[in-house]
Amino acid sequence: MHKLLLADDHGLVRETIADYLRSQGGFAVSVAGSLDEAMAIETEQGPHDLVLLDYSMPGMDTLAGLARMKEHAGCPVAILSGTASADVARRALRAGAAGFLPKTLGPDMLIAAVNEMLGGGIYRPIEFLAEAEASPLDVALTPRELDVLKGLTEGKANKEIARELDIQEVTVKLHVKTLSRKLQARNRTHAAMLGRDLGLI
Repeated sequence: MHKLLLADDHGLVRETIADYLRSQGGFAVSVAGSLDEAMAIETEQGPHDLVLLDYSMPGMDTLAGLARMKEHAGCPVAILSGTASADVARRALRAGAAGFLPKTLGPDMLIAAVNEMLGGGIYRPIEFLAEAEASPLDVALTPRELDVLKGLTEGKANKEIARELDIQEVTVKLHVKTLSRKLQARNRTHAAMLGRDLGLI
């Protein structure tokens, strides 16, 4: 019997999926409500054959949690989400996820996806990915905006970036504002994160 670890911070969703996998797929499923809890369960009860992580639960820090669990578990790790965009799905797959499972997947497809990943395959939700293919985030940053974004990803303050690029601090602020708008970022930290995830830096 295959051992699965399912981590999701929504109790009802987590238990519904876990119960279905146990009853219909015949899997042994351990559950967790956060990334840290999942890591602890993997240490105590592992190794598991497959780990399913909710994209937006506590501790995930976008796709950083995927990398942490992959290193920790040494087995295929997939991302599960009810809100993430197709762009996030593509980034997760590029980052080495064993699959991306939208929570809109039908029950039979869920079992098929899990079996595909257990067999060493990569599960790509073709229809879900195709839906947003027509409208990816179109980001065209100027060379100077990219310089500023690089500074943000390195955790530098506006003053440091201005000194490094030999421009005024107020100019840096304007660039941060513009590139945040282009990236649809909430703040400079979010902009830095998106810059990395989108492969701009």
